[in-house]
Amino acid sequence: MREPEWARRCTAALKAALEAEGLDVIMVTPESTDTSLTTRVKRINDACSKFGTANCVLISVHNNAAGADGKWHDARGFSVYVSKNSSAKSKELAGIFTDLAKARGLTGNRAIPAGKFWTWPINQKSDIYILSASRCPAVLTENMFQDNRSDVDFLNSPEGMQELVRLHVDAIRKYVA
Repeated sequence: MREPEWARRCTAALKAALEAEGLDVIMVTPESTDTSLTTRVKRINDACSKFGTANCVLISVHNNAAGADGKWHDARGFSVYVSKNSSAKSKELAGIFTDLAKARGLTGNRAIPAGKFWTWPINQKSDIYILSASRCPAVLTENMFQDNRSDVDFLNSPEGMQELVRLHVDAIRKYVA
């Protein structure tokens, strides 16, 4: 399982699905190579300047991992992160994602925080740069675990990809409604 490859496939499918529903989508990482976080944030904030911050949201799509040790782990499921100093709108969007993921049975085997979202890293002063530096509501979705066998099977299946794309579309639709 390679997170960047999976995330690119997912965001391409998500872009197509959102555009089919009449929403405008800007890919902040259209390249097939890694793009610096500074460049990504500049692209996001340029879009906010052009279209208005109230008309933009950032969804950063990822896979989670329970360890960086090359072993399989038991943690599984979907989760969503916000910046430690996130806006009420970011928290609202994160809550929508969590509610929809829970209704679909995608939240896995970890407890869901009371606020329905995580901040990272927990109990440290640092933050997720792309979320904290973006001017619009922003969330980072962790789409299952890349080191859990059943999650990887789900992630690599056409049905799993479709379900996660639909989760994102439905959450964004509900947020912008």
